[in-house]
Amino acid sequence: MQTRCCIVGGGPAGMMLGVLLARAGVEVVVLEKHGDFLRDFRGDTVHPSTMTVMHELGWLEEFLELPHHRIARFAGYFGDKRVQIADLTHLPVPAPFIAMMPQWDFLDFLAKHGKQYPGFTLLMRAEAQELIEERGKVVGVRATIDGRAGEIRADLVVGADGRHSTVREAVGFEVETLGAPMDVLWFRLSRKPDDEGEVMGRFDAGSILVMLDRGDYWQCAYVIPKGSAEKVRAAGIEKVRATIGRLVPAFVDRLGELATMDDLKLLTVGVDRLVKWWKPGVLCIGDAAHTMSPIGGVGINLAIQDAVAAANILAPPLREGRLADADLAAVEARRRFPVRATQAAQVFLQNRIIAPSLAAAGGKIEVPFVVRLMQWFPILRRLPARLVGVGVRPEHVRTRRA
Repeated sequence: MQTRCCIVGGGPAGMMLGVLLARAGVEVVVLEKHGDFLRDFRGDTVHPSTMTVMHELGWLEEFLELPHHRIARFAGYFGDKRVQIADLTHLPVPAPFIAMMPQWDFLDFLAKHGKQYPGFTLLMRAEAQELIEERGKVVGVRATIDGRAGEIRADLVVGADGRHSTVREAVGFEVETLGAPMDVLWFRLSRKPDDEGEVMGRFDAGSILVMLDRGDYWQCAYVIPKGSAEKVRAAGIEKVRATIGRLVPAFVDRLGELATMDDLKLLTVGVDRLVKWWKPGVLCIGDAAHTMSPIGGVGINLAIQDAVAAANILAPPLREGRLADADLAAVEARRRFPVRATQAAQVFLQNRIIAPSLAAAGGKIEVPFVVRLMQWFPILRRLPARLVGVGVRPEHVRTRRA
């Protein structure tokens, strides 16, 4: 198969880039190794920055007809002290809230729109195995497609295949690791009509629990010290139930929904980034270029911003067959600062709030000074709202439909 652009990975970054390039008249093939998009506990937070992109494409009204739950405020508890952290309702955007939506619905939506364009090809059950290089340049991908070996030749290969990227490993990109003091165990608890309806973070001495309101259930993140998952599992589900019951006493009556440790899914948290995102013929974006902490749920939206910027810069040279190394460098240059600034904010929160909370077992936990400032001066809550909801450098759709 011959195409202008072959995108490895059918997640948010890969699908958005594929759709935008095809919309601009570029032939594109997206490879997704699974047979569908049905995976749980993926990034399900669609932020205002992403919905602004949908608005610019004329799809927002249709998008918001999909099942979702809206969250506009973030609150936290430090011990028994309740604090307000962020309020998105003041953002000057078409949708000033976070849409909690299953990622498979979001990806199916993009796939449906991509198929409107003749240059868009989505191959499911298509797993990249290795890159094809000729004369020092990547010129395609060898893949297993429906169990059969195949080759896709392309002017550009884009690695959008996540934190365990086949593309970035195959190229041998150098990775800069920033680290994280925690891992996360995800689980669900049922939601009652009289439960609070917002994002809640529960911080206590030695324990952290974040709860995302999904409408009919709570998506919960039990934050544990880095590398302690096996210790937590060995202690058993009763110990987890006891800790959750201490953090949220009102939920004691539903902790029986956690039957075994298999009901908790481990996310190994890492924060890293590529020193360089591209080489001749190949570019990485999204988690393949920069793995984010789950803080703020910004990973999916930062990946989509990468895709929008890449489409804006690469669509004309790809369409006209004149792609140059300078175009790939321009994508990295455009996105390097917002990625580094966002990761710096995440590392600051990890070091100043999360790590001290996890290390305070048996002690007293205080409300951090920066959070106390937000209570004294409510206007300061708009800053985290902007960082989470819009980002450091929001991208806008510049490509036109061909």
